[in-house]
Parts: sequence; structure tokens; C-alpha cells
Amino acid sequence: MIKSFNDVLKLAKERGPKTISVAVAQDKDVLTAVKNANDLGVADAVLVGDKEEIIKIASEIDMDINKFKIEDYKDMTKASIKAVELVSAGKAHIVMKGLVDTSIILKAVLDKEIGLRTDKVLSHVAMFDTEQYDKLLFVTDAAMNIAPDLNQKKQIIENAAFVAHSVDIDNPKVAVVCAKEKVNPKMPATVEAKELEEMNKRGEINGCIVGGPFALDNAVSKDAAELKGINHPVAGDADIILAPDIEGGNILYKALNFLAKSKSAGIIVGAKAPVVLTSRADSDEAKLNSIAFAVLMASKK
Repeated sequence: MIKSFNDVLKLAKERGPKTISVAVAQDKDVLTAVKNANDLGVADAVLVGDKEEIIKIASEIDMDINKFKIEDYKDMTKASIKAVELVSAGKAHIVMKGLVDTSIILKAVLDKEIGLRTDKVLSHVAMFDTEQYDKLLFVTDAAMNIAPDLNQKKQIIENAAFVAHSVDIDNPKVAVVCAKEKVNPKMPATVEAKELEEMNKRGEINGCIVGGPFALDNAVSKDAAELKGINHPVAGDADIILAPDIEGGNILYKALNFLAKSKSAGIIVGAKAPVVLTSRADSDEAKLNSIAFAVLMASKK
């Protein structure tokens, strides 16, 4: 069973390499991650952006730039469009955000003519390797959907389950977390959590086991679940945490990163290809983990 990012990197090496199309690639942490991914045999890359700046940064980090194709685009919007076009044309398997605003790269991804749009909801899935938990933990959605309704939450769960399948978790346990573990009509998130559980029982959400509502403690701690008398297959053993909204998801994401010192990765799913969309605050290690994560997703497709 895959329990750490070391396992993820090993599996990505077995199933790779895949080609990344990096939009606006002139970023030191991004190029360091691409270099490391290439050195490990996980991924190749096409670097789209300011060629002069890319070469300059590559020399600073001892990156053999001759191993990579460069598409010279000074304009960020045009570079993002080109990066997405390479994936649409089958010349790359993954899009990666470089030194460009998220809104610009996502606009290219969703472009009706050259983009990677599908009929699915786009959602962010983060993967965490933390000493506080005995396996990988997925968190969704911390970056895309602000206040998802019931149907959007259903699709976000389906996206996350597909991601879990890519790391060989065949039937992931999904905890729909709220402020408390009991349904309260005054707390709509708890009502929707119970409905998502019922949808799963009716076969309307497949490929996973859904339970809710859970508070975070009884979603990830068997002791907490037992103390509160919660008897459910997901209780204390969640693989995936579905946050009630972007606020809850983002706070949990950053708490795991900055307070629990977890290792992390994050990608956007629901498009025709994975999109590596990391924060400027994320380390080059997190970006490398995200590339490996995306390679496994691209292999699954």
C-alpha cells in the first residue's frame, strides 16, 4: 500500500515518464522541480515562456537545459495558451503552472477552442504525507469551488475518488466533514453531508465509500470516533476529506502544511489532463510531489 511520497515517486517512475507542458516556466522553484523530476525519470518537459530568463535560471540551478525543448513566449497569456495547446495536441500529458496568475492559466485550460474543458466540475485535490496519520490523506476542495452545492460536491467526490484510484486505493473512504458529526437543520453542510452518504448508498456516487457528517476528529481518529459512539466504515479511517466550502478546505490545507509540517502535493482534476497548480509559497519539493502525483493521474487516464 502506498503510504508516503517516497512511494508515490517510486510508482510515478514505474509508470512514467510523462511530458509536462510548463506555462511561463521562468520560475526557480518550478524549474528545480522539473529538473528533479527529470533526473528521477518521472517526467520530461516542454518549457514555455521567456527563453532568455529560463536559460538564465537553469544555469543558476545547474540544470542541463539542452535536455528540454523551449517554446519562446514573452507574453504570459500567449505562453499559457501555447502550454495548453501542446497538451490538446497530444504533445504533452500534463499542464503545469509556472510564474503566472492562476486565472490566466485556468482561462487557457477552459478555452472552448484549444482548452481541456469537459462536462465535469474542475476541482482541486491535495495529497498529504504527515507523521500524524498512518497513510496518505487527500483534501478537497481547497482552491477551486467557493461554495459548492450538493451536485457539485458529488462531482468533487467523484474527482477525488478517481485521484485516489490512481495511487491504487481501490475503494477510498470519503469523510464529508462539518463543524459537528450530527445533522442539524440550521447547518446546511451537515444536511448535505448526510444526503451525500445516502447518494452513495443508492449507487449514485461510485468507486468509494462516503460517510457524513463527520467532525474532523472522528474522521481521522478511531479513538475520537469510538468515544462518540460512531460506527461507520469511514470513521477514524478516512482517505479523503471533503470540506464544506473553500474556506474550510483552504484552512485545513494550510494548517497541515504550516503547522503539522506535512509534505504535500496538489493538482486540478476534471479536465482532459491533470493541471499542476501549486502556490508560490509551495516549496520545490511540493512541486516535485505534485508532478509525480500528476504523472500517476496521467497514467490512469
